[in-house]
Amino acid sequence: MAENPDQEKSKRPNISRPVFERSFKVNSEQAIRVIRNSYDRLIRSLYAIDVILRIVGQEQAIDEIEAIVSSMIAECAEQLQQEKARLEKLKADNGIDETPTYTHPREFVAKIASPQIAQFVELIRLLDQLMIHMDTLWLCQVINNKHCIEARYQWQQRLQRLANRIVTIERQAHRAAYAQGHGEEVRLARQESGLQVEPETVSEEESVADENDSIKLADDGAR
Repeated sequence: MAENPDQEKSKRPNISRPVFERSFKVNSEQAIRVIRNSYDRLIRSLYAIDVILRIVGQEQAIDEIEAIVSSMIAECAEQLQQEKARLEKLKADNGIDETPTYTHPREFVAKIASPQIAQFVELIRLLDQLMIHMDTLWLCQVINNKHCIEARYQWQQRLQRLANRIVTIERQAHRAAYAQGHGEEVRLARQESGLQVEPETVSEEESVADENDSIKLADDGAR
């Protein structure tokens, strides 16, 4: 007696994909928040984009989107590097060679399943290093409280906005696949890959959470 299609699908083996696991300590609250708010959703979206476009058979589109995402991340990395260099010079000009410790650092294990994920993980590390320099200058009274609070929040939001843009790219690719008549293929592939059937979105609750983070940052700086 033949097995039904659902049973056959359930017996399909999981795809063996290459993954690097990299573990490192994250010190600053801003980098921790980016990991908590954006990292998991980002890696799911990058994976979904690859799954969707390969079903549609648009190899050129895959290359183009990978190039766009890499360019967006590289631009952000350059901005972080420039600001980090500026703060390092400010520390040197003021004879500061101390580095603060942090009360609640986190151990972060990043699963690197694509070059773009590796690039974003490096952004998180750069953000953490930048925040350490900024906190050092603030504790040594080189930059004032207001400037430090605003800069912390702005840099954190820059990475979270970047992650949100990538999530939006996934949603656009998903809609385009349905419009081209590949809806059922995409739906099944998302299920088999452990993805939600519908792409994630940036919710109103997350917008409120961003505002709450801003308020908390102000409270942190005041203490």
